Amino acid sequence: MQTPPEHAYPTHWEADVVLRDGGTARIRPITPDDAERLVSFYEQVSDESKYYRFFAPYPRLSDRDVHRFTHHDYIDRVGLAATVGGEFIATVRYDRINDQGLPAKDPEDDQAEVAFLVQDAHQGRGVASALLEHIAAVARERGIRRFAAEVLPANSKMIKVFTDAGYTHKRTFEDGVVRLEFDLEPTEQSMAVMRGREQRAEARSVQRLLAPGSVAVIGTGRAPGGLGRTALRSLLDSGFTGRVHAVNHAFPEDLRRLDPEDVPAVRALREITDPVDLAVIAVPADSVPEAIRDCGEHGVQGVLVLSSGYAEAGPDGRERQRALLRQARSYGMRLIGPNAFGLINTAPDVRLNASLAPRMPGAGHIGLFTQSGAIGIALLSGLHARGPGDGGIAGVSAFVSAGNRADVSGNDLLQYWYEDPDTDVVILYLESIGNPRKFARLARRTAAVKPVVVAKGARHNGTAPPGHAVPTVRVPDSTVAALMRQAGVIRVDTVTELIDAGLLLASQPLPAGPRIAILGNSESLALLAYDACLTEGLRPQRPRVLASAATPDDFRAALAEALAADGCDAVVVTAIPWVGEGAAVSPGGSEGAALADALRTAATAHPQKPVTVVHLAMDDLAETLAAPAQPAEPQAPDGDNPGPAARPTDPAPAPPPVPPAPARAPRPPAPTGPPPTLTARQSPPVRDAEAGPPRRPRREPLRIPAYPAAERAVRSLAEAVRYAAWRREAADPGRVPEYDDIQEAQAGADIERLLDRLTPDVPSGRSVPVPPQDAEALLARYGIHTLPVLPAPDPDTAVRAAARLGYPVALKTTAPHLRHRPDLGGVRLDIAGEAELRRTYAELTDFLGSPEELRPVVQSMVPRGVDTVVRAAIDPAAGAVLSFGLAGAPSQLLGDIAHRLIPATDREVAEQIRSIRAAPLLFGWRGSQPVDTAALAELLLRVSRLVDDHPEVVGVDLEPVVVAAHGLSVLGATVRLARPPATTDLGPRRLPVY
Repeated sequence: MQTPPEHAYPTHWEADVVLRDGGTARIRPITPDDAERLVSFYEQVSDESKYYRFFAPYPRLSDRDVHRFTHHDYIDRVGLAATVGGEFIATVRYDRINDQGLPAKDPEDDQAEVAFLVQDAHQGRGVASALLEHIAAVARERGIRRFAAEVLPANSKMIKVFTDAGYTHKRTFEDGVVRLEFDLEPTEQSMAVMRGREQRAEARSVQRLLAPGSVAVIGTGRAPGGLGRTALRSLLDSGFTGRVHAVNHAFPEDLRRLDPEDVPAVRALREITDPVDLAVIAVPADSVPEAIRDCGEHGVQGVLVLSSGYAEAGPDGRERQRALLRQARSYGMRLIGPNAFGLINTAPDVRLNASLAPRMPGAGHIGLFTQSGAIGIALLSGLHARGPGDGGIAGVSAFVSAGNRADVSGNDLLQYWYEDPDTDVVILYLESIGNPRKFARLARRTAAVKPVVVAKGARHNGTAPPGHAVPTVRVPDSTVAALMRQAGVIRVDTVTELIDAGLLLASQPLPAGPRIAILGNSESLALLAYDACLTEGLRPQRPRVLASAATPDDFRAALAEALAADGCDAVVVTAIPWVGEGAAVSPGGSEGAALADALRTAATAHPQKPVTVVHLAMDDLAETLAAPAQPAEPQAPDGDNPGPAARPTDPAPAPPPVPPAPARAPRPPAPTGPPPTLTARQSPPVRDAEAGPPRRPRREPLRIPAYPAAERAVRSLAEAVRYAAWRREAADPGRVPEYDDIQEAQAGADIERLLDRLTPDVPSGRSVPVPPQDAEALLARYGIHTLPVLPAPDPDTAVRAAARLGYPVALKTTAPHLRHRPDLGGVRLDIAGEAELRRTYAELTDFLGSPEELRPVVQSMVPRGVDTVVRAAIDPAAGAVLSFGLAGAPSQLLGDIAHRLIPATDREVAEQIRSIRAAPLLFGWRGSQPVDTAALAELLLRVSRLVDDHPEVVGVDLEPVVVAAHGLSVLGATVRLARPPATTDLGPRRLPVY
């Protein structure tokens, strides 16, 4: 098969991947310049591995071998290498073959032979599995549909790489060789395998950063103050259990220990004889490359760059940041930053505070990620104020503030927290989302087992914050919020709301429904809570107002009665200081502490229902409720509602009831300071991501969140109610239907031809409109048929077009300023004959303009119904979005449009149709005939499939879609195409490059 030898080097095949052990490697095509690297790599491979590769002793590569393995046409012969530090650690290649197993001569041959070789020192790291994903994607791009591989029976590791990949395969044994043949079309199983490996690898890479055995602070100042010295003090003050080293090339040569911290001091990283797991870099930006090089050569696993002067400083800084990322990844290291605030891990066996935070937060079960250091400070301070100390209601499991997040992002932390048994609630402050499709996928999966609360900054100005080189949002913020909620994310607006929602979700079980009981000793405060419940869409019961002199025992009895009632799903307690006589408060005690004990007693007896408190002028009540308390003996719940008190962490959103487990054992004491009071769950064994994170014992709700305003308490409770409802509904998310008449492969070929024809001179990433006839043909591949439209540049042509279509017809203008605006008179319907058509044509052109300006068309009439709009688009900040609404200016002006993430399921589409405010018009409003919403749902699902199957389709606009009592008609359609970006969430796993 003849191929141009000058075929361009495929830059888009280059990728950084995270391996099984959390390290990284770079995958790229092999070039002729790699001859020496290949020879060096082969020399480090064992004789046994060489034998498995060539089926015979093969001690060295000949010059001919080297030439063959480094010269490729990137079509019929392709070689990829995995590199670390610029050197090969593994290779894979394929050669296109025919049905007889000989080199292919026919362009239609769609099979290739594939072979791997992995350096022995790197076997077991998942390198071959990552290479298989990428070489398979390359082969599909080049028209290859099947791989064949011959493996010796003793080479069980390589056989497992192929059989575990999830592809449909056939295995035979002949002449002492195992022959494997497998289709390269991704399957549900292969995607699950790939994403499971991705989750485990990325979670492991974050774990290595959060739990290092040793830390080196590069740039530790000789005098107190400065970034480096501050980071060093934070490490030591937190009681870090590992080794700490201070590094500064300006230290005196005879300095061995830094005073007063009394830690080892060295001038260069190479002087440290022990391994270093994490390097905190606090040197000027110009000196960072040298520090990264030293880290890479020393084998450091990850780097935290506190230094500024990167993308936030302008174009030159952005290039400096990209170079920093390339350098760090070339050594297999993950990078937090630059311009980062730091990271914290409160686990008692780690106690890591590698940040600029002035204090170590209390240990708990809230995971925090921010892109802003200032917001990170605000969150940590706010949580500390609401529940300081280990075991308090506001305790943190881990904290990461990633700054410019050139590498490690919120997606990585979602991968880690998904199966982290010490994190019950995830809180994210995001200013940009680099990979929105992946974020939606990970957020949905994580939200199925634990709450994910997100506040989004930079929502309205249309620009990304400095340092975040990502596309800006095009859709309204309300759309982004709706899409997040579809993925199960709890979207809030402020830092205060982040903390309010996080505290309730971390300490209370999820409510089983919206029925809220309200009780307290203040009628006014109870009414405020009642009104707030109605505002939030909850179903409050009539408040129970206790006497102003009600004692803690009165509160306890009232709360116990409310929690025991079948018609109650949650309770809001309101409290003000009481006035009365007697022994309601013990000598030396406070009324707030006494009331807290009473409320805890009642809540502990009914752990399946959440309780929240609203107080005025009772700070001691809030402080006592937030502090840890000794757990009481758990009582059997009378419900199966999931939550921190009984919340399993498997992916099933609505799991069966889990019997209560004993209270958790106390955590071991921290290395320094008083023993922490937080109780911890037993660490269960690690399991695969496909099977979900491990279960953990339930935690009794001994801490109750308290709020100084009824609106804040009720808003947080309402978020928990909506999230719990999403969990229940997500138990049956529906399915993405398979339609027999969809021609996916033919559509892909059409798209490739259209892109070749329409985009020869179009810049990469720019979309182009598809000509109408081609758009109609492409949509027809997915069973979406549009009503023919014939141009009518003059009256005679209009008459001929109408005769061809058959009367009655419609005469419409297609000028941009009149398109889809029937209210302006540009659409005339039910034209019954030639005379009426000529008269209407004259009226139209006399009233609105010349035919050249109006661009009239003639179209057949369809059964009357409701005019709707169906759209799908790829938004850089939201991902692939499916939109639906009624046609016309009112819906657009009022924003009455429903959005869903693609791919949408049948259940999601049914909900989407019913979610718009004008939905009653589709279901027989005021005696009108209901329309065929089943046909409408099928159309939405077909559009979703088209965009999901082909990332080149960046826009589909069907308007109007007339939905009649039986069936529907698509009267207008436009399609836009663009070359897909090199990195998408649909291809083989890879780290993003911003």
